[in-house]
Amino acid sequence: MSLDAARAVADAVLYEGYLLYPYRASAAKNRSRWQFGVLGPPLASAGEPPEMAMQCLVRPGSGPFAVTVRLRFLQLQTREVRAKRPDGTEEAVAELRVGDATLLSWDEAVEREIMLPNVPVDGAMTFEVTVPGGHDEEPVAEAGRVVRRRWPISARVRATSVPDGDLRRLTVAVANTHPDPVTGRDEAVRHSLLGAHLLLEACNAVFVSVLDPPPDAVAAAARCRQDRCWPVLAGSPGLVLGSPIILYDNPRIAEQSNGELYDSTEIDELLTLRVMTMTDAEKAEARATDPRAAAIVERCDAATAADLDRLHGTRRDPGSGSVVIAGVRIGRDSLVRVRPNRRADAQDLFFAGRVARVTAVVEDVDGGTHVAVVLLDDPAAELHDWYGRYFYFAPDELTPEGSP
Repeated sequence: MSLDAARAVADAVLYEGYLLYPYRASAAKNRSRWQFGVLGPPLASAGEPPEMAMQCLVRPGSGPFAVTVRLRFLQLQTREVRAKRPDGTEEAVAELRVGDATLLSWDEAVEREIMLPNVPVDGAMTFEVTVPGGHDEEPVAEAGRVVRRRWPISARVRATSVPDGDLRRLTVAVANTHPDPVTGRDEAVRHSLLGAHLLLEACNAVFVSVLDPPPDAVAAAARCRQDRCWPVLAGSPGLVLGSPIILYDNPRIAEQSNGELYDSTEIDELLTLRVMTMTDAEKAEARATDPRAAAIVERCDAATAADLDRLHGTRRDPGSGSVVIAGVRIGRDSLVRVRPNRRADAQDLFFAGRVARVTAVVEDVDGGTHVAVVLLDDPAAELHDWYGRYFYFAPDELTPEGSP
């Protein structure tokens, strides 16, 4: 995976929860945003903790090696709509209609990426980060103005490396260092790093997975500690994503996805269909809420039958392994008789003594073996097979058909 591909995954993390379906300002869940990766001011009376830190493992190459650290987050930007009064003065309003369009007062965000190049993976180094505030104004015909305002953000990034056998354990810690007391959640968010995460790129070195380490790194991985930030390989041994959301190694954007929906843990097809069923008034409010919401509505409205079919999913082979049961190698399409003995599910008891066809033999993350089956006499067997909905049994709950 290239840096651009890794950044696409990082963007999904960055905007997770930025704007939730139904994408309207009036929706209650869109009035309490910025759920993940929030680093709040340390002197705030309310809000999120100011720090996060992650530890990852680096296997140095020959010669000098270093890591480029990218700190990425959103900076809050308020959008205030001001209406012009007959006497020429202005007042802040919740919404402003201009012709057929509606403008809403709303909290937006600006992407920030701070690059710290060539951080040596040896010893410790500290970086001070400052993002200034800002004030922009945009006239709206003769009706009023849109005023956008940002507040300053300050942070500290500290990278520390120590030897751990043949590897090096790298700690990257980020802390919000806003110096002033802050009262209330709204004010705290204005000085917070939102959706904060890290993207690390190694030079003349590779990262080692702490989720699934090779044998020589198991002990070192067990010594790694994470604080609101979890490192995963980002598609290449030279890239690591430090995410505020727990992910698996080498996460990627599904090739079927047509674009961001900002409910990144949801199903694109479901959200697309929901947007398509919104009323015209609801869609108009979503468009007025945020440009990103407007783009979602336009994309969903323009979706073709082929686009929706693409979103419906892709059939993937669940596994092609095999397992030996009673001296017989069992794999895909083998016939077995079900003899439940663990009683993990009351439904299993109805399968006792029935013949099933094996569809896959798979392993879980702990190395356990499971056999996926469909019952031969199930009228819905073909439907289960089409959907990929199988029943799973341990090998000792099955006997090869024809065995005593």
